[in-house]
Amino acid sequence: MTILAFNGSPKTDKGNTARILTPFLEGLKEAGAEVELFYTKKLKINPCQGESNCWFKHPGRCWQDDDMNKLLPKIREADILVFASPVYCDGATGPMKNLIDRFLPILATCYTMRDGHTRVGITDDYRFKKVVLVSTCGLWEMDNFDPLLVHMKAFCRNLASEFAGALLRPHAAILQAMVQTGAPIDDVFDSARRAGRQLVMEGRMSAETLETVSRELIPRDRYINEVNAWVTQEQSKIKAS
Repeated sequence: MTILAFNGSPKTDKGNTARILTPFLEGLKEAGAEVELFYTKKLKINPCQGESNCWFKHPGRCWQDDDMNKLLPKIREADILVFASPVYCDGATGPMKNLIDRFLPILATCYTMRDGHTRVGITDDYRFKKVVLVSTCGLWEMDNFDPLLVHMKAFCRNLASEFAGALLRPHAAILQAMVQTGAPIDDVFDSARRAGRQLVMEGRMSAETLETVSRELIPRDRYINEVNAWVTQEQSKIKAS
């Protein structure tokens, strides 16, 4: 099984998104999957220009000479795609959105009806069947992921792919501090790893496993107070410098 993962965090492997993504990918590998990870910050992916050359003039190929040309062949060969992004202004990061927009060359030119809905056709030379979302959010409530989930599920429907589930970590701004102080949150990371093993070995991630990844870390009022205290401290450092 070949799995292609994209981390859209500007903090690459140092951010909170990586804290959830890394054990998940390790679980995939432990179950025997071949995993390749890319960081959008390190890729040159221009925005889609919407001129449709990849449909008409050069079918299946974008005219832009950037890193998407090396990624599309890998995307076509992957069994599962993993998109990891923190929530930025209620959606994915800009580089991640650029990546998703540039999937246009794998879509066919003709419209079709699929499941009672107008869709763009899919070319025959791609095979990924499942998509997983990994996301973190600085705000406390789970519903802050709703816009990103709606987008990702719609993306899967248009690509005739299964949305295999999401590893979501709300109130993630406190993750680093909790790890540094030895707070009892290992079950969150262990469950992310377990989700990876489950996906490969069982074809699905259990609801219980995903719920543990997202479980409450501290009460909301305490979280707000602690984050605000940190913000005040950082502002004081800047004023003093």
